[in-house]
Amino acid sequence: MIDPKLEVYYRNMRDMFRSEGWKQLLEDLNSNAAIINSVELTKDVEDLRFRKGQLSIIANLLNLEAQIDTAEQQQLEDAKE
Repeated sequence: MIDPKLEVYYRNMRDMFRSEGWKQLLEDLNSNAAIINSVELTKDVEDLRFRKGQLSIIANLLNLEAQIDTAEQQQLEDAKE
């Protein structure tokens, strides 16, 4: 059996992923990633590192749903054993 707190967490995350606000956020992040990823606009090495950090955070958010799904499936498999 999966921990009840984790069940609530996963349910809340699924609810968030289905919301229009989440879908709009992902669209904005995809648009921003394209702009941030432009080398032409990079001023110096410090700016390049900053952009790299921004892209890393955006990638984590864009992949959050898949990460949560994987974690939930792993929890369910572990609970079966």
